Amino acid sequence: MSSRRSSRSRQSGSSRISDDQISDLVTKLQHLIPELRRRRSDKVSASKVLQETCNYIRNLHREVDDLSDRLSELLASTDDNSAEAAIIRSLLNY
Repeated sequence: MSSRRSSRSRQSGSSRISDDQISDLVTKLQHLIPELRRRRSDKVSASKVLQETCNYIRNLHREVDDLSDRLSELLASTDDNSAEAAIIRSLLNY
């Protein structure tokens, strides 16, 4: 076991997580990320999985922001008392 892993194990106390558990979690992440799902047969490093996961989450945040902006613009152009406006407000959590 590397000194870094050994040190991590000593520091974490009761919240230790085994290498097998980490490997399992990385594999689960790999199956959730579309870019990595396409490369399922290839061996992908944990570092790459975490990197792609961060990129994917950033992209999702951008998409949510863009959709919120578009919904806000749409709401501004609809009658405040219409059914459409009520739906848009519910989507925007107003």
